[in-house]
Amino acid sequence: MLHVALWEPEVPPNAGNIARLCAATGARLHLIGRLGFRLDDKHLKRAGLDYWPAVDLAVHAGWDDFLVAVPGSRIVCLSSKVARRYTEVSYQDDDVLLFGSESKGLPPGILEKYAESAVTIPMPAGKVRSLNLATSVGIVLYEALRQRNGW
Repeated sequence: MLHVALWEPEVPPNAGNIARLCAATGARLHLIGRLGFRLDDKHLKRAGLDYWPAVDLAVHAGWDDFLVAVPGSRIVCLSSKVARRYTEVSYQDDDVLLFGSESKGLPPGILEKYAESAVTIPMPAGKVRSLNLATSVGIVLYEALRQRNGW
């Protein structure tokens, strides 16, 4: 199993789309810290459609609670502030794909602690600062699944 972890997500439709992606792929979804929405938000529910019962969801009050839930897992941080491409990683079972909030990304301390496993999605045109969170999760999660399952 792979894990998708969202650090303090802010936009309900992004989280709903990611939840649906996790339901479709069997990845466990972790929501960490302060959420920018309530779990009963209508936009969150609408984006997840009727797939919410199939989502393996864990909500963690903070970083330490999250770490207790994923002992021994490698944490792969996604950031636009690093050079290593997401395709340069050999993904493994129980990897955690950790994404930051839409407006701030990951906290510097977390990114520094996991710098060796931090990766980015290249944007060669250089015309935008970052991709949509749900799009980014889809790109990286499917690369990890492609590697693991030979898709």
